[in-house]
Amino acid sequence: MQAEPLAPPAALQQPLIPPTSRPAVDTFFYDNKIVRDFGIATVFWGIIGMLVGVLAAFQLARPELNMGTAFTTFGRIRPLHTNAVIFAFVGNGIFTGVYYSLQRLCKTRMYSDLLGKLHFWGWQLVIVSAVATLPLGFTTSKEYAELEWPIDIAITLVWVVFGWNMFGTIARRRERHLYVGIWFYIATFLTVAVLHIVNSIELPVSFLKSYSLYAGVQDALVQWWYGHNAVAFFLTTPYLGLMYYFLPKAAGRPVYSYRLSIIHFWSLIFIYIWAGPHHLLYTALPDWAQSLGVAFSVMLIAPSWGGMINGLLTLRGAWDKVREEPVLKFMVVAITAYGMATFEGPMLSLKNVNAIAHFTDWIVAHVHVGALGWNGFLTFAMLYWLWPRLYKTELYSKKLATTHFWLGTLGIVFYAIPMYWAGFTQGLMWKQFNAEGMLQYPNFLETVLQLVPMYYLRGIGGLLYVSGVFLLMYNLYKTAQAGTLVANEKAQAPALVPEAEDPHVQAGHWHRWLERRPFQLAVGATVAILIGGAVEMIPTFLVKSNVPTIASVKPYRPLELQGRDLYIREGCSNCHTQMVRPFRSETERYGEYSKAGEYVYDRPFLWGSKRTGPDLQRVGQKYPHSWHYNHMLDPTSMSPGSIMPPYPWLFEQKIDYSILPAKIKVLRNLGTPYPAGFDQVAVDDARQQAQGIVADLKKEEIEVMPDKEIVALIAYLQRLGTDIKVKPEQTATAATAAAQ
Repeated sequence: MQAEPLAPPAALQQPLIPPTSRPAVDTFFYDNKIVRDFGIATVFWGIIGMLVGVLAAFQLARPELNMGTAFTTFGRIRPLHTNAVIFAFVGNGIFTGVYYSLQRLCKTRMYSDLLGKLHFWGWQLVIVSAVATLPLGFTTSKEYAELEWPIDIAITLVWVVFGWNMFGTIARRRERHLYVGIWFYIATFLTVAVLHIVNSIELPVSFLKSYSLYAGVQDALVQWWYGHNAVAFFLTTPYLGLMYYFLPKAAGRPVYSYRLSIIHFWSLIFIYIWAGPHHLLYTALPDWAQSLGVAFSVMLIAPSWGGMINGLLTLRGAWDKVREEPVLKFMVVAITAYGMATFEGPMLSLKNVNAIAHFTDWIVAHVHVGALGWNGFLTFAMLYWLWPRLYKTELYSKKLATTHFWLGTLGIVFYAIPMYWAGFTQGLMWKQFNAEGMLQYPNFLETVLQLVPMYYLRGIGGLLYVSGVFLLMYNLYKTAQAGTLVANEKAQAPALVPEAEDPHVQAGHWHRWLERRPFQLAVGATVAILIGGAVEMIPTFLVKSNVPTIASVKPYRPLELQGRDLYIREGCSNCHTQMVRPFRSETERYGEYSKAGEYVYDRPFLWGSKRTGPDLQRVGQKYPHSWHYNHMLDPTSMSPGSIMPPYPWLFEQKIDYSILPAKIKVLRNLGTPYPAGFDQVAVDDARQQAQGIVADLKKEEIEVMPDKEIVALIAYLQRLGTDIKVKPEQTATAATAAAQ
């Protein structure tokens, strides 16, 4: 491709205009205070989120670090870590860069200072709400969308405020053409809005409890359409917009190729939206949907690497500067990490690779190469570049910034390599058979114990990485101390005249027409991202054969439903899956593979995405009640060496029977076939089942009150996988080989 700078100097692309016909020059002021505020929030929440992640990493090596409280277990803080890093650290980083670059690309102040303040404080309130609710167990359990319905509504309102301010600014611009960074900002806003609204449709049961509109296979498809594209349109496209602005600024060179940026943008947003089903390969999702996900995932490497190439080739002739400037060092590693992650993603979507990698720590390594390398390093580069300009001074210490760079790089290495090793170890040990045709490692715990040293190394990597962020915080603080914030930065630009009267407007490339019309650009982007989702979802929802029912599968009894919600509250799906894939290694270990019809009453689905513990889909009736009782009280009593924490509060806290009628009513409204009036007798049914479990436990010399939460959890676990008929020989094999 012929290299063509994206933004050639104005003097070379515009005809000379007589002085008498030049438009008047406006004087205005950029709002730097909102940029500074979002930047501070980025660093603050980044440190919080990463420290929680370090704690979670070491909890898998040292279970006592769960601290014996309900609020600090791995199951509860893991979603706190992901939400803090994605929405607090990365989210505030996005807004920092957008508020700075958009004003300068549009040559105007943000549309409304008030909207900016509402956006800032609204977003921080959402984050604080997550910090307050997730450790308390208020969660939907849907990955990257765990927050309950009132917070979902708050997110929607804050996002609308952001979009209002952004599009208002674009409408008031003094620059006719929209730069490529703005294309990515527009696509980000529109797609995240669609993803969030569609995935968050739920019916409230109480103030902080709801049930998803979707169930089972359909819920899984919607969730991973959301989950994969949250990575695409929250962790990727806005950062590509930031790359296209801050990389040329830092390097002092124009973007390598204008044409490549067009291909990159449109192909990326169109293809990305189809790839979600690759998270559900070999599951109960229909095969045609899985195949679509694989095909588009493989195609995705082309536009992704197009963006990487455009970024790296922008640095042609600036490599001497890279050696000297820590900002460019961070940017080079960020873009390289983006390239690595976007090569690995399509590779992991290949079924033969996915068969080994899925549910293992390989996926954890893959995600963190992108998060720590791409998002983290580009954020650090942006902040190091911005802060001296906001405070009109020099960066306090390039040496400290360089030290941060090396600490961060070593942190990524110490994190990623052990997790890749752990992933390969897991995937291969799970599938290994001996010469007699038996599983080589039938006890799941044998694999877990092999991983503990890798978990220590991962924690050390996390400590190295976050220590660099502390250096960043100190460096930015000292830089601010040495200068003075220019809260309102003076700027001048010619007023934008009507297009028909603008002598600068030339025919040029066909895409220029779209670049001058934000509404048409937004419509085109929306159509591009809606096609893939519609093609995958409409048949799954409307064609009954895609989710065949099984007559023997019945709704959960009230006590089992209560136990399922406790399972969700404790975050058990962060470590355990409920999806037996159709591999011999899995059917030998767990039992009959999972069918789509088994999940028709599961709101939300609980297939999980990581096996730190064994799959639980066939655990029902395999062990006596006493096994589950003792296992939850002290996991090592049933599984010596287990890294699972104990749950003593389940034996002390009482079941909240008062909410059961409301749950039954909501589920009936969603289509669960409970009989009319069942909500009136649900509590009696639950108490009756609880008495049966207590009686069985008493036979084994275990005394427990029937209103304790552990009884409800046992009821749920004993129900799992028992609705379908399984051959007796399979039951026997699975019972002896199942992981403990």
